[in-house]
Amino acid sequence: MLRQVTPGRYDAYEALLGALAEGKVWMLLWHGQAGSPDAQYGNMEVEGHGYAPCVTSAQELSASGWNRGYEVVGGLDVARALYPDHYGLWLNPHAPGGGVGVPWLDLRRIACGLDLHPAGPLRLTEPTIELPQFYALLTQTAHRTPAVRALRRAWVQPALGAPYLAIGLDVYDTSPASVDAVRAMMQKSIGAVPEGLPVSTVAMADPHDPVAMWLRAHTRPFYDRDAQAAPAPAAGGYGYPAQY
Repeated sequence: MLRQVTPGRYDAYEALLGALAEGKVWMLLWHGQAGSPDAQYGNMEVEGHGYAPCVTSAQELSASGWNRGYEVVGGLDVARALYPDHYGLWLNPHAPGGGVGVPWLDLRRIACGLDLHPAGPLRLTEPTIELPQFYALLTQTAHRTPAVRALRRAWVQPALGAPYLAIGLDVYDTSPASVDAVRAMMQKSIGAVPEGLPVSTVAMADPHDPVAMWLRAHTRPFYDRDAQAAPAPAAGGYGYPAQY
């Protein structure tokens, strides 16, 4: 599968991620031995991003010439360990062509379920489809749902699969009652979406979700409870400086 992964072959890359999720890798240890308290994975930096190097079999370990310790670990466990620190996994860096790097965002997909998160790289833009009835109903329902602080939106085009509308949910708390209330809010509003248009939600509080990160950096809420409650600023508006 590694040999099939080339630029633009997202199908082959997805197949590789699936194999990684179900298989094992030989993690290269820079310090210590497998199971020892001082064991430490190696690290490498590629274009400003950190990766932990590994090999994909005992044969590749021998071919790599690695003469320090190593640890055989399930791909799922490695993904769960690395992605929260924004570390990716680099497979077979000794191989011709330099091997294949799996960024931390894709390790997150492996850790949380490949079928639950869209395949990257994602192309994210402001939605251009006019959905006035849906947005009006969603805004009204959100106003009657005290758990909701704000709502944002994005149009998401995954590397594989159909594009969809993402609604960013900014909530005051994540208690079971609040989660149920927000779920009911979406269920009441989704009927106003034209048939065949996929809609997904994303938690704005998730520090690792690429859609949430983009929404925080590039958009303003189309519903904001706190802004509605606050007095209108004298100039500029909406937390932005006045334009001259």
